[in-house]
Amino acid sequence: MYTIKEVAEKLDISEHTLRFWAKSGMFPFVKRNENNIRMFSEDDLGWVKIVKCLRSVGTDNKSIKKYIDLCIIGDSTIPERHEIIQETRRKAQQKMSELKQQLDLLDFKEKFYQNLIKNNLKDSWNPMNKMISEEKAV
Repeated sequence: MYTIKEVAEKLDISEHTLRFWAKSGMFPFVKRNENNIRMFSEDDLGWVKIVKCLRSVGTDNKSIKKYIDLCIIGDSTIPERHEIIQETRRKAQQKMSELKQQLDLLDFKEKFYQNLIKNNLKDSWNPMNKMISEEKAV
């Protein structure tokens, strides 16, 4: 069994976020100990992981709660849950595509700067350098 602090450290989520999710009903089976402290089981960690996954691709809390409620209802909701997961997967793929484009640009800029440093060149793309060149020309 794990406290919120331990879950937060283990899964790299803030304690505040875990408490918010718990109060929002995202972890329906978390028990409390004699001191009224939430105690997460290994099964509860599975719930935390799916909530974290869904949130990380931008799924809103209302939709996550719906997914959890469908899980609680049981196997009759498998097709609906499958649709939610498919849509979430599509969102994740879109984010990956966007991140890939950003990474490609960063790779380009890194090589650009490495070349400037290696060859002791000025940054011709920097607007400040263009302004200075224009001022010298006047």
